[in-house]
Amino acid sequence: MKSPSQTNAIDFDTAKLQRLGFAQQPPLLKRPASLAQVRQQLNQQLQTSLEPQRILETFFREIHRLVPLDALSYEHKACDLRLEFGLRGHHSVSYSLSHEGEHLGELLFRRNQRFSEQELGHLESLLSALLYPMRNALLYRAATQSALRDPLTDTGNRIAMDQTLQREIEMSRRHLQPLSLLMLDIDHFKQINDSHGHSAGDDVLRAVAASIKSQLRNVDMVFRFGGEEFLILLSNTGREAAALVGERLRLCAQNKDFLADGHLIDLTVSLGCSTLLPGESAESLLRRADSALYVAKREGRNRLTMAG
Repeated sequence: MKSPSQTNAIDFDTAKLQRLGFAQQPPLLKRPASLAQVRQQLNQQLQTSLEPQRILETFFREIHRLVPLDALSYEHKACDLRLEFGLRGHHSVSYSLSHEGEHLGELLFRRNQRFSEQELGHLESLLSALLYPMRNALLYRAATQSALRDPLTDTGNRIAMDQTLQREIEMSRRHLQPLSLLMLDIDHFKQINDSHGHSAGDDVLRAVAASIKSQLRNVDMVFRFGGEEFLILLSNTGREAAALVGERLRLCAQNKDFLADGHLIDLTVSLGCSTLLPGESAESLLRRADSALYVAKREGRNRLTMAG
């Protein structure tokens, strides 16, 4: 655990966290406590969860009893994890968390008053109670995510897609927000495998997945739907906006040079798009996107078709 240094505030993207329902919450105010009391509470409470957001929320609430804070931010880039609690402050202090050489993320505390040396000492002492719970939570998160990822393309798999789609439909209805779905298929993918081998085909799948993700927002989700098909879930996105995203993905694939097994491959994609209708099921939304994709391929490929 490195020594703290006063820094400027860092802006984290919390859109994905908010979309998943983990809204920012202010700390619960409790009567002041001693360092020993807070450490004891942390040692007891932080061991009860394997969810990073719950562990950090508990940590934020408890240390506030000893060192008043306005906000806590956490980032672990390798795990694509960004969490933020509380409000922003003018002064901040950051720590790099590590245990036996293993990086456990970056932690940032904010408030409107500068931190005293005594308060920094308290924070350093209390951070030691956070290391093991966060390490266990990150290991559990990695194992859980591995079960929901396609290992070749590092996109979500069918299990993850089914869970996420149902949740997004429920959230769309609850918040009265639009939800759209793009189904993308690599044109003539079989010819790539036949001409260059399956290793080259795998290279293309990885490259297309990376290209898709580079064109999307952090809150958008990509899943490998089939052999050479991907499904893109666009939360809070209506029909016209989804069409613009789909066209951007199509043009990106058309204009990009794909290298596979040392060979330059000209590649295009076809897309079908559907937008959630009132009372529509997940199966119907998928079926309409698939039908639109079929029309796009039947009419010559390298195009986007909107479901009726």
